[in-house]
Amino acid sequence: MKVLVTGGAGFIGSHLVDSLLADGHNVIVVDNFDPFYDRSIKEKNIEKHLQSENYTLFEKDIRDREAIDKIFNRYKPEVVVHLAAKAGVRPSVENPNEYVEVNINGTVNLLDASVKYKVKKFIFASSSSVYGLNEKVPFSEDDPILNQASPYGATKAAGESLCRSYSNCYGLPIVALRFFTVYGPRQRPDLAIHKFAKKILNNEPITLFGDGSTCRDYTYIDDIIYGIRASIDYCLKGYEVFNLGNDRPIQLLDLVKNLEKVLGKNANIQWLPEQTGDVPRTWASVEKSKKLLGYEPKVDIMTGLANFVSWINGK
Repeated sequence: MKVLVTGGAGFIGSHLVDSLLADGHNVIVVDNFDPFYDRSIKEKNIEKHLQSENYTLFEKDIRDREAIDKIFNRYKPEVVVHLAAKAGVRPSVENPNEYVEVNINGTVNLLDASVKYKVKKFIFASSSSVYGLNEKVPFSEDDPILNQASPYGATKAAGESLCRSYSNCYGLPIVALRFFTVYGPRQRPDLAIHKFAKKILNNEPITLFGDGSTCRDYTYIDDIIYGIRASIDYCLKGYEVFNLGNDRPIQLLDLVKNLEKVLGKNANIQWLPEQTGDVPRTWASVEKSKKLLGYEPKVDIMTGLANFVSWINGK
């Protein structure tokens, strides 16, 4: 297949490209190397990709409508996996306008190009953040998503709505995947597990907000990639949404204790009040994904943390 991956130099995207190239697919990556974190991290992610004759990289912004149209016109991708986004709950509270521009307007550009050039399937990377302050657990795909806690979550919910409307209006087959707190090798440096591990190793204090009781459904990168690949292969004519989570949420304080065990070092914890935009819990129901995608999360938190620590230590 010819697969276009937006955000393909990032954490999840580079792992997906690994998988696609290993199976002989032609991969076109669009990534703007956003300065949200150090460019060299993404450059390292794609070192091996650049050696493949089946790999093409465009350093372009999805907000650049003309550039997106030219890439689609030239390569005519069969499948689009749209991972590119302004990510992060807390930064979205501080700068919501840029999140709207990238996550909503950029998505429209990709949807328009996909319709125009007759893409066979569009995969949209959504987020557990769309569930917001949902009190019913575990979170199910048919739960209402009208109670977002952050601008980031709101832009992802808007992206899903746009995808549904394009599928209805133009017959574009679309799968929206709600990712739940993805972690593992290459994880973004701003995310909790990465930040905590680095600081504990460097004997620096880590910051926990609230009382440590917030729960997250941490999902290992390999399980996420399996879910994305299964959604690419999934036969559909309209629009479908799936949770990709682990279905085993743990409290923040327990996560830190597990990380301490894997690192063999104790954390120095500094406590601060709860942060605006944070939600008390995330927990994925994966029954639908199991039934229709054959999705089965396999990596438990201790194994995943051990793999991550091995990577961060360069082993």
